[in-house]
Order: sequence, then structure tokens, then C-alpha cells
Amino acid sequence: MTQHQTAQTMKPATAAKKLGVYLDATPADFREGVVSRAELNALQTDPPEWLRELRRTGPHPRPVVAAKLGISISGLARGGVTDALTTEQIEALKDENPEWLQQERATQADVRKENVRIKEMHAEKAEKAAKAAKTQDS
Repeated sequence: MTQHQTAQTMKPATAAKKLGVYLDATPADFREGVVSRAELNALQTDPPEWLRELRRTGPHPRPVVAAKLGISISGLARGGVTDALTTEQIEALKDENPEWLQQERATQADVRKENVRIKEMHAEKAEKAAKAAKTQDS
């Protein structure tokens, strides 16, 4: 008895998110269809020109904009950036370096430092627990 396996498909919005591109900027045939896992893999390994161009110049979705600016998505919203931005607009924002962007970058740096501190603390506790367990076993 053989089973027929159906191809896993996803909505264009999901595929665009996985590709790191802004859905509204993709070609109509991409937005209007469904994307199979095989098609997504093909787009990732050998991107067509439209995908390379979107990744290069945008418009970029908020997660990509936030990453390029070195801030969180929430920081973008606090700064009043709610739309997708092009690479040119992102570079202009970096050059302008408004106060809100400086503040959000500082906040993001603090968050990263805190995450490192917590990770180190957990590693220390795990090391102490392992030592304690080893001395109990002896």
C-alpha cells in the first residue's frame, strides 16, 4: 500500500516572511498563489532577480528594517516608523541619526548586555550544580 504525500504549501505572506521580503513588493503571481516547500527552497538557494533586487533595495519589512537599524521592532514603532522602508531610506535614517534612534540603539545594547549577563548567570549556576552533584556522587 503506497501513500500519496501532498506537497506542503504555505500562504504567500508566510513565504515572504521566511524570505525576509515585504509581501506587497513581491510580484503579483507570488502574492496570489501558494508556495510549496520545494518552491521556497528553490527561491532561497537560487533567488530570481526580483528577489535579489528586493533584498538589495527594498522595501524591507519591519523585522529587516529594525535589524538594519540595530533596534527592536517595538523601537521602530516608538520611533514612529510603521511602514516598510527602502535601503535608501534606512541609510538616510542612519545618517540623520535622530534622537529616538540613538535612544533605541542604547536600549537595544542594554538588552543585549542583560541577556549576556543572564546567560552567564545560568551557566554559573549549572556549573555549581554539576560540581555539587559530582561531590555527592564521590
